Amino acid sequence: MCVYMGEGGMRKDRRVNKMKGRVSRIGSYAIASSIRDHHQQPCITCTTFNILAPIYKRINLEDPSCRESDYRAYWLSRNHRILDLLLYERSSIICLQEFWIGNEELVNLYEKRLGDAGYVHFKLGRTNNRGDGLLTAVRKDYFKVLNYRELLFNDCGDRVAQLLHVELAAPFSQFRNNDIRQGILIVNTHLLFPHDSTLCLVRLHQVYKILHLVESYLKEKELKPMPIVLCGDWNGSKSGHVYKFLRSQGFMSSYDTAHQYTDADAHKWVSHRNHRGNICGVDFIWLLNPNRYRRLLKASWSEAVFGMFKYLLRRASLTENDAFAFLKADNHGDYITFSGFCEALRQLNLTGHCNGLSVEETKELWVQADIDGNGVVDYTEFQQQRIWNPAGSDQRDENNNEVRDGDRKGIQEQTIGFSIKNAVLFPPEVEKGRWPEDYSLSDHARLTVVFSPIRMPCF
Repeated sequence: MCVYMGEGGMRKDRRVNKMKGRVSRIGSYAIASSIRDHHQQPCITCTTFNILAPIYKRINLEDPSCRESDYRAYWLSRNHRILDLLLYERSSIICLQEFWIGNEELVNLYEKRLGDAGYVHFKLGRTNNRGDGLLTAVRKDYFKVLNYRELLFNDCGDRVAQLLHVELAAPFSQFRNNDIRQGILIVNTHLLFPHDSTLCLVRLHQVYKILHLVESYLKEKELKPMPIVLCGDWNGSKSGHVYKFLRSQGFMSSYDTAHQYTDADAHKWVSHRNHRGNICGVDFIWLLNPNRYRRLLKASWSEAVFGMFKYLLRRASLTENDAFAFLKADNHGDYITFSGFCEALRQLNLTGHCNGLSVEETKELWVQADIDGNGVVDYTEFQQQRIWNPAGSDQRDENNNEVRDGDRKGIQEQTIGFSIKNAVLFPPEVEKGRWPEDYSLSDHARLTVVFSPIRMPCF
């Protein structure tokens, strides 16, 4: 039987929330202060927040079936507090995940309060009536919305994504002229949780679909590169394949950039305590500026899959020689055949099920592994090319991300990009890698980033 925590619990919760409200204002002041520090040039703030849908929030740990959605007073109070904080901070862009889109009263609450505060918003539910979804809101005094697209992944997680094409409005009048483009692409998403290793590939597919949507939209509208901001709950850390995939495409983690953190600093901050009780950093605001070098999307995708392939081989405690023998299977020659390659993928659970690589994707990987195109992969190709030592490295990507001097010839246009001025996680304890026990607003931290528009050459 589901037992509500009662009025005593509610009163205690109110006292805690008053205290947290004061702390929240400190976090908001940090963002506001950052904007004031750069008052000579107006700033854009962007917030991403998984607000924990009431249908998922447990209020009785002894009874997992007891959810907040059963008690209107409780979920209504919590969401009012969430809105209080969001509207106090007044970010230019707000991206929410786990928005309880299946409850009309809650939807009306957000629509009313955001609308009254000067936001235009877009909501998108997950497929198959999952009950939750996404909400993206932008301030009308900062942006003019040019277009809106929805992406349904149509996979096992029923996940979705939103794409907004916006244009800078006042107070960015200094950028509003015929010589400088002011467009920005904003994406909001919530990737699948990796319940098992097979779902890591699904998550890579999801990110690939997002980036492909962005590419297709730019091509369809005949648009040149513009800043791309990817927001959301990525359900993966800085050590994961999704993180490396986005890095290979030139994206920067705004929080890590603001705090000058490297990939080795993953332990320094967290943003989520998941249903298993683990704390991890999974909420990101990614930035890709239009002057960043971007590798071909297909190439980055293949490299990410080969990276996952190698990870699985090493997780099986295979040395380089053992891995080559495993891929050779029963072949007596000193080379890997396509059939052996396919069998290895199957045994590593990368194919052979609905979430695995398609036949076409498998063939594309094989073509890249077989460098000389002779139909087999010898030990040199295995060792020095795609499989054991996937092409590319973070260092090389970093060196190539900025456009080379030789590519600057013939520049005739300028565009808008962003510099990252500040980034704040709330509650503040998570910035030290700790999760506060008295935090009940969500099981995720709120991330806000301050961007300053800057002029940059268009290539």
